[in-house]
Amino acid sequence: MGLMAERGASRMQTRQNYRTMARMQRRRSFIQSKVGMREDFSREGPAETAAPAPPVTSEPEYVGELERLAQLREQGILSDEEFEAKKKQILGI
Repeated sequence: MGLMAERGASRMQTRQNYRTMARMQRRRSFIQSKVGMREDFSREGPAETAAPAPPVTSEPEYVGELERLAQLREQGILSDEEFEAKKKQILGI
């Protein structure tokens, strides 16, 4: 292998190592922040001794998806057959 090829290969390896280490550091800091958040919520404090909040009722995810599909059908992007097929797929029918 020539000198230029060796230097190029070495430079590529160094760059790849740097990217890998940077990726690992980002993942490590993300995990540490998530663990820290979990610890913050697990502690009992004066705010948690108050009356519990009423349960929040939220609509299932598929409702929003069906609404979006209905809008696409109204705009003429989806045909009725495509809409029905996708609706059955989402609802598991």
